[in-house]
Amino acid sequence: MKWSSREQLEQLLIQLVKFESRTGTEGEKKFPEFLQELIMDVPYFVHNPTHIQLIDAKKGRQAVSALYRTEKTANTIVLMSHFDTVHTREYGALERIACDPYALEQALFENIHDVSSEVRADLQSEAYLFGRGTMDMKMGLALHLSIIEKASIEQWPINILLLSVPDEEVNSDGMRAAVEYIATLQETQSLTFILFLNSEPSFKQKPNDLSYYIYTGSIGKLMPTALSYGIETHAGEPLNGINAHYMTSFITSAMEFNEQFQETVYGETTPLPTCLQVVDLKKDYSTQTSHHVAAYFNVQVMKQSAEDVMTKFERIVQQAIEKCERSYHQLCERQHITPIGNINVMTYEQLYAYAIKKYGEGKIRHLIQLEEQIFDDRMAVTMMVDRLMASCKELAPIVILFFAPPYYPAVNSSNDNGIKKLVTIIKETMQEDFKKQVSHIHYFNGICDLSYVNYDIHDEGWKTYAINCPRWGNGYSIPFEAMKQLQAPVLNVGPYGKDAHKLTERLHKQSAFIETPILPEKIFRQYFNGSS
Repeated sequence: MKWSSREQLEQLLIQLVKFESRTGTEGEKKFPEFLQELIMDVPYFVHNPTHIQLIDAKKGRQAVSALYRTEKTANTIVLMSHFDTVHTREYGALERIACDPYALEQALFENIHDVSSEVRADLQSEAYLFGRGTMDMKMGLALHLSIIEKASIEQWPINILLLSVPDEEVNSDGMRAAVEYIATLQETQSLTFILFLNSEPSFKQKPNDLSYYIYTGSIGKLMPTALSYGIETHAGEPLNGINAHYMTSFITSAMEFNEQFQETVYGETTPLPTCLQVVDLKKDYSTQTSHHVAAYFNVQVMKQSAEDVMTKFERIVQQAIEKCERSYHQLCERQHITPIGNINVMTYEQLYAYAIKKYGEGKIRHLIQLEEQIFDDRMAVTMMVDRLMASCKELAPIVILFFAPPYYPAVNSSNDNGIKKLVTIIKETMQEDFKKQVSHIHYFNGICDLSYVNYDIHDEGWKTYAINCPRWGNGYSIPFEAMKQLQAPVLNVGPYGKDAHKLTERLHKQSAFIETPILPEKIFRQYFNGSS
């Protein structure tokens, strides 16, 4: 076998890391062919080349699927990974070797006094492999390649579908495209999915945390957005209009760290909401005040649906705008100026219905169609709302509430009996073989593609998302119906590392090449006889 020993696994990882595949680059587009060639070296796929398929993920990108099939069972475990990485700009002068672990390690040694004491200690210990993608998450992909190679050579009595996708780091375009493919594959190949196994890395929960974590779910994420649409005026007459920044300031103050969105499940608590970006849609500098400003908020969820989040968001923004109005009216009274009027609050659904009643659906659809190619989904949806408001200026001043992509539904399998058994086995294995404690976390806090499988078939809250996401069905969508077909528990077991998305991203060698590779095989063997 090519990828079974510690040394072979390390060299496989080096190959994967050196092939740069940052999200949105040519490398991301070319990586699937490189991965396909690697898989084609496995004897099983030499004889079954059609079992490897490339899945269109739009914008010139593709996901890769490889199916090892046995006639002994329909039971199938899906191995999930992503091959894109975040950018490398923070490496500065070292950017050209950010994806060359050995060269990067040498360069960091030469500049060892420029890094923190913790990084310095890890460098000197030689226990870590540095480089973009080593931790997040090309080691996970390397593990999956090793598994499918061993399974096919030893003819394991279980089916394995390896799925590796692009664009997990931005919008999960790759996984959303792959969902419908694997749902169809499940039917055409008569497969029974019994587990979705991801290998995202074990993340630190606090500074200097050396604990090893496994995850039986993944946290969800929504991005409720507020477009404040004021009335422009000359800066010399500021009270002759109402500045959208002024309106937005009340909203961001009300939303930032708002505990009403926080949830605690299984003793784990979601991060507080925070504003990720405020965008002024005024294109250039002038002494005209800005009348349209968008604020995007990060809200992470466990049990809350999109409907729950929008309901809270609307209430909080309404309260913030009432406070804004009071402040504005009091100011006008002190300045002996007649206020412009009250500030309205509407959802995108309400605005769209208003515009259709005014102009007709055909004209509105044409009006908000974006002629220019805008790759950033957040800006695309904001411009669509802005165009709609430009045709309904009589509503101003107003705040329009909508959802901007991406949307990650929360997923959790902690109560599944099979998953409980696997957690126990993993804990016992790590304790017996390596004298290491394993900590069980119910929701992976790094956000991952597991969100797009095992969707709650009874949850209809997503419909609120669909009708309040301006680009829904026209550049962005989530295949909820296909997701409902992928009903199998989820589990994330990956290697330990530190500093994902930072210059000092690094992977723990012992964890990656010795300890973690044992765990997937233990997991698979639980399903060989149809138990678990």
